[in-house]
Amino acid sequence: MSTVSRALNNNTSISESTRKRVWQLAKEINYQPNHLAAGLRKGRSSLLGVMVPHIEGHFFSSVMHGIETVASKAGFNIMICQSNENVANEKKNIETLMNARVEGILVSLARNTHDFKHFDKVSQLSVPLVFFDRVLEEANVNSVVIDDYLGAYQAVTHLIEQGCTHIAHFAGPQHLNIYKNRYRGYQDALRAHGIALDEVLVHTCDMKISDGVEGMEKLLALDKLPDAVFSASDFSAVGALQVLKARGIRVPQDMALAGFSNETFSSLTEPRLTSVDQRCEQMGQSAVKLFLEMLDDKSGSFSPRRIVLQPELLVRESSLRVD
Repeated sequence: MSTVSRALNNNTSISESTRKRVWQLAKEINYQPNHLAAGLRKGRSSLLGVMVPHIEGHFFSSVMHGIETVASKAGFNIMICQSNENVANEKKNIETLMNARVEGILVSLARNTHDFKHFDKVSQLSVPLVFFDRVLEEANVNSVVIDDYLGAYQAVTHLIEQGCTHIAHFAGPQHLNIYKNRYRGYQDALRAHGIALDEVLVHTCDMKISDGVEGMEKLLALDKLPDAVFSASDFSAVGALQVLKARGIRVPQDMALAGFSNETFSSLTEPRLTSVDQRCEQMGQSAVKLFLEMLDDKSGSFSPRRIVLQPELLVRESSLRVD
């Protein structure tokens, strides 16, 4: 059997005629080499595990593109899992990735994840672990994030510069860093321009299109309507836009809109949606590079790092009220 193995690996200690006969037989029986098993015999799997809340939409698919680009150049294959925004799935996925003997794990947390306990096994086995986008900020972990605070601050400041003074906010679950920081950016931008925060204008939700519909219907039931909405997600912003168009309320003349994430559809809506770009591909690339640094560190004293990327406000017609 060792002779066959060496022949299949084109070992020059085996004669060319023998190698040809072995490969001919392998083709006849449709033999497929088990690269994972071979890698494990050499002490590595060349697998990088990635877990995301969901793969649909522009953000996570673009992050995955960035991850794959850098990982493949480094000789790694990607194993992708989705939590579908459920912490129970997240826990099962961690077990799956560990059983597959991945050499590292990149994670963006599910919406209902409140602690890191199920990641303890990963750390105990010294498997490099990098969080991206959604991170529990109080934990001392390796992470790659966008400056969500700055992105929100820029978006709300832009709305104020367009003459808006009664700005509502669609906020996501506040235990997640991204939504908490976007809410802070919203608050501080108002404060910096002398506008008092009105809690009635804040609608906390799960950031789905249906949440945007519900949130806008609640806002339209108020005695005093907002003149703008800053949504922490493009999805809920689009839900709000649907309601406004159905009611004949002009955007941006009657109510301006701005979202966050620069989803692909944000440039296809009518009017096109102002949004904050999150540097998706750069985030994925940075996460892999951080993993590779951890993998190359032989001292065992790698200090957790936090990489913060800079957002970009993309101004489009949904918020432009001033020429």
